[in-house]
Formats: sequence, structure tokens, C-alpha cells
Amino acid sequence: MRLRTLLACAGLVAGTLAAVSPAHAASTRYEAESAPAVCTGAIESNWAGYSGSGFCNGANAAGAHAQFTVTAGAGGAATLRIRFANGTTGSRPAGLTVNGAAAGTLSFEGTGAWSTWQTATVTVPVNSGANTVRLNPTTSAGLPNLDYLDAETGGEQPANTLYVATNGDDAGPGTLASPLRTIQRAVDLAQPGHTILIRGGTYAPGTNIRILKDGTPAQPITMTAHDGERVIIDGENMPHTPGAVGSSIPRAERGAVHIEGDHWRLAGLEIINGPYGIFGLDASGNVFDRLVTRDNYESGLHLQGASSGNLIVDLDSHGNRDPRKNGESADGVAIKEGSGSGNVIRGARLWNNSDDGLDFWMFLGQVTVESSVAWGNGFNRWNLPDYTGDGNGFKLGGGDPDPAVGHAVRNSMAFDNAVHGFTDNGNPGRLVTDRSTAWRNGGTGFDYADSVSVLTRNLSVANRTQAAPGSSSSSGNSWDLGGTWTLASTDSGTITGPRAADGSIRSSSFLRPANGADVGARL
Repeated sequence: MRLRTLLACAGLVAGTLAAVSPAHAASTRYEAESAPAVCTGAIESNWAGYSGSGFCNGANAAGAHAQFTVTAGAGGAATLRIRFANGTTGSRPAGLTVNGAAAGTLSFEGTGAWSTWQTATVTVPVNSGANTVRLNPTTSAGLPNLDYLDAETGGEQPANTLYVATNGDDAGPGTLASPLRTIQRAVDLAQPGHTILIRGGTYAPGTNIRILKDGTPAQPITMTAHDGERVIIDGENMPHTPGAVGSSIPRAERGAVHIEGDHWRLAGLEIINGPYGIFGLDASGNVFDRLVTRDNYESGLHLQGASSGNLIVDLDSHGNRDPRKNGESADGVAIKEGSGSGNVIRGARLWNNSDDGLDFWMFLGQVTVESSVAWGNGFNRWNLPDYTGDGNGFKLGGGDPDPAVGHAVRNSMAFDNAVHGFTDNGNPGRLVTDRSTAWRNGGTGFDYADSVSVLTRNLSVANRTQAAPGSSSSSGNSWDLGGTWTLASTDSGTITGPRAADGSIRSSSFLRPANGADVGARL
């Protein structure tokens, strides 16, 4: 997002506006739906793209405020990043107060849709300790929907923070002035509630980073880039990069980052050239936030075993391939061969992987996918011999025998994949796919011939076959409505280009029906 665009959407009248870095390590997130935050209205979850468990939908009235309690280690300036959605065409201005004193006005311009989130940024004075930050709507329209407030405050380094830098020393204390040298050392030292801040640069260890301890729900362990710096974890020096054709990788050696821990938050990192990018085994309650997993020798992000309650948000996973299996296994995201509830993928972009964009083969628990895109998967871009990549955008099951699992996909797109856009892959269960779009895939746009799924308001255009619903319930879809469907735009430049400042996929008219019909995805 260009600064000019951010200025237009945030419209700050008083205070200091700044562009947002995708990963500000020193910030603390305050969810609008979680105490002690106050929402004069309702906590809802009916629009995709939010963080946490919901968002604040304030009452449509002047004075229907939202309030956050922000803690600062010392007095001074704090940078607040307020994530919001305004699906109307008008602004929803609000006065900002900190500890009862006026600190500015934000206009909260329209974002194009209630599922399109943007971030307003303001710098305000805070006191040491707890600070009350309130947004007071100034018109009867009330506030926009509010997702969270990120606060970056100054002060001394907290005792629960560890720094890592390429020029550090593992014998040191792990402070900003005397950082550790390896990420593994920081992982070994971290305890629940700790934050590992990694300075910019490339880290290329000879063995994978292994996370074998747990945080807690109240005190997760965070591992993130420092202050928006670019951190690359390069697995090229690790074993199995690539493995020999037909070989297997011992489980402990899978992943440049291997996680068997619960309640971790990995954010703002780029993982490349690994024996898998991230491999999670029996890992639950984790957040994978604004990561890039690219050019790995197996899937970019893979979860397996007993894994529940994981959130994958704003992931870019691309160019992953597996020479040892002739392209048959490397997906953008794979949640396979396990079970668990409450896993969510939101805002992911999965492209140019050798096998599928997304693969749920033999995973027995429901996974929910929202506002995600898969394109260009299943083509042999590496000249691998005897190529066997499947080439689906979203592969929603499969196995031997095929388990019946009710995965859900909403507001997502698949285009230019070698074979199917969305497929049950033999899953006989009750899948739910709503308001999603398949375009120009080499096979079937929506291949649900083996399931008893519920398909509603989906759009299928220019695929070899538009839909194979089988025994599924099908209503309000383009193939149900009939006629010729033209598109408002087939220019993918915005959706495949740089993300917005808050990490979300930038909104465009790509693949929307030219006639404005309420069919297909809106991204």
C-alpha cells in the first residue's frame, strides 16, 4: 500500500501518521474482542479476515465508543496501529483520546468491503503503566468494525525479551546491545511469555531450528523479526536439501523450522531452501503470522499429527518443490495425516508449488479456509524427471481409504492451476464451499463429484469443466444460474503484488462478475 493510499484511508487530522511495517517486533497486540478492551456494541465474527476470535462491531450512534488499555514500560511516545474495516462508501470519523486527553481524529474511510481490513497509524503520548485509549465516533454512523490495536511503546528492554543478530554471541545475555548469535540458542532460553526478536539478515544453520517446548494460552512465546527488518532463515546447509530421489526424511529433520511445541507465535519471517519450510508435529495453539515460505525442498508449511487450534494468517508460500518425490508432495500449505479441530487458514497466497497450493490429505479434523488464493500450482518449473505433481489449487481431502471430513472454504480463489481449482479429491464428507471463484484452471473449477457437499454462491469461469457437483447441494452458483459470465477484471497484478501494510491481500475487482452479481469471492 502506498503512503498516499494509507493517508486516504486513515485520514488523521491531529497526531502523526506513518507507514506501517509488516512486522513491528516491539509492539503488543490488544484484540478488540478481549478484555479489558471495551466494545459499545457487539463482538462478531461474520466477516472474514479478522485476527483473534472476532471483532468489535460498534453501535451505530455517536458516543458508542471502543476502548483499549495499553501498557507502557515508560512514559513517552507510542505508535498505535488500529486495524479496521468500513464496508460503506462514507467515512466513519472518530476522536481519539489517551487518558482522557484529545490525541487526534481519524476519519476511517471506506475500505471497499467489510471483509477488507486496513490499518490507521498514529503516534500519541503515553504514561508509564496502564493507559486508556478511546475511540469516540463523532457521527450517528458510529465506528468502523475494529479488529485490534497494536501498540509500540518505548522504555527499557523487558526482562522477557531475547535478541538475536548475525554478529551476536551465544555466550552473551541476549540484549539489544549484546544479542545472541543463533536462533536455536534463543529458542532454548525462551520461556512462556518471552519474545525472541531477530535482527535483519540471513541465518543459515547446518541443522534445523527445533522448537520442542510449549508456551501457554495466556503466555505464548513469540519469535519475530525486529522492527520490520527482513529476516531470512536459509536451510540450504541442512541435510536433505534436496534428499535423494525415493529417500525419506527423518521426522526430526523435517523443516528448516521444526516445531513440536504449543502456543508459539512465529511472525514476519522468511523461510527458504529447507527440508520443508516449517514442519509442525503434534503442534497446537500456534499462530503463523505474515510468514514467507518459499523455494523449499518440500511443502512450505506442513502440519501433521495431533494438531489443533492453529492459525495461519497472511502466509505467502511459493516455489516449493520436492525432487525426491518428483514433485508429488510439495504444497504451499499441507495439513495432512493427523487430526485436530479449530485449525484456520486466512489470507494465504499459495502459488507455483510443484504439487498443490493446499492439501488436506488424510487429515481427520475440519480445517477452515478464508480469503485465500492459489494459482499456478502443479507445473514442472524445475525440469524434474518423471514429474508427478497433482496441480490442484485447493485439495480438500483424500486418502486410502478416503476419510469423510467437512472442511470449509469461504471467499477464496483458484486460478491458472494445472488441474482443478477446488477438489474434494475423493473426500466423501460434507464440505462447505461458499462464495469462491475458480478461473482458467486446466481441469474442473469445482470438482466435488465424490462428496455430499454444500456449494453456494460460487463462480466458475473459463475452466476446462466448470463444475462437477455430484451429489452435493448446489444453489446460487454460476452454473446454477446459467448464462454467460464476464468478469470486471482479469488483471491479477494487485492480488499477486505487494501486500497491504498490515499484511492483508490488497483489494481489487479481480475476477468479480461484471454484472455485480453476489457470486464468487471478493478480495
